[in-house]
Amino acid sequence: MTPQDPTPEIPHRNEPARTPDGTAPPALVSFDLDFTAHEIERRAQVLAALGPDWDPIEALRGEEQAYDLLYSGLDGEQQRLYDDLVTAGVLPRRAGSDGRGGSDRCDGSDGSDGDGRAAT
Repeated sequence: MTPQDPTPEIPHRNEPARTPDGTAPPALVSFDLDFTAHEIERRAQVLAALGPDWDPIEALRGEEQAYDLLYSGLDGEQQRLYDDLVTAGVLPRRAGSDGRGGSDRCDGSDGSDGDGRAAT
């Protein structure tokens, strides 16, 4: 940079970078963080917040029931769109579903006790 030209010179590709005062920048320093203890604490707090009565199987069953309700009672156009989304891989194909939400049989004739669970 000359007094007549205030634009700084751009270094060539293979030249090392320089700080504004012309010195070489400091070398990079490795910076590592270990979040293992934090993650263990976070998981413990989540389980404590859920409480001792939380049943993950029942939660999943409730979620499946919600999806069954969501995709039930579709009219023709909605059903076509739903089928297109399943075919395109946007929505997962629901096991045991007729594509209209819910099991094909809910009367126990499929070996279940009517709520989708196998009879014991």
